[in-house]
Amino acid sequence: MDERLEKALDFSNYMITLNNQRSILQEKFLEQAVHYYKGGKFAVTRELVAFVQSLLSLKQTETILLDDNSVPIEVDDLAKFAQDLNSTYFEAANNYLVEYNKIKSNRSVEGLINL
Repeated sequence: MDERLEKALDFSNYMITLNNQRSILQEKFLEQAVHYYKGGKFAVTRELVAFVQSLLSLKQTETILLDDNSVPIEVDDLAKFAQDLNSTYFEAANNYLVEYNKIKSNRSVEGLINL
């Protein structure tokens, strides 16, 4: 096989594997960025964090939020809820960054697979 063609094929395999690993990491992040509260499931997004922070800035201490399944959940201590959301989000984001840096530094298909 022509050497240039073989290099192109190797690079193509590398890129496919890299994109698959990135997708897996993103899915892990989304799974870790979930907060359960009073039987409700909340995907911790930047939008949810910002909304809760805006309620706190309006001096709200409690509220009712709809969880991911559109179930109304009464939040008694909004400040504690916000703290838990931030903790969950940043822990998941930090894990994502650590794992992403591992795959970013690998330059071979074997290195990406063996993480």
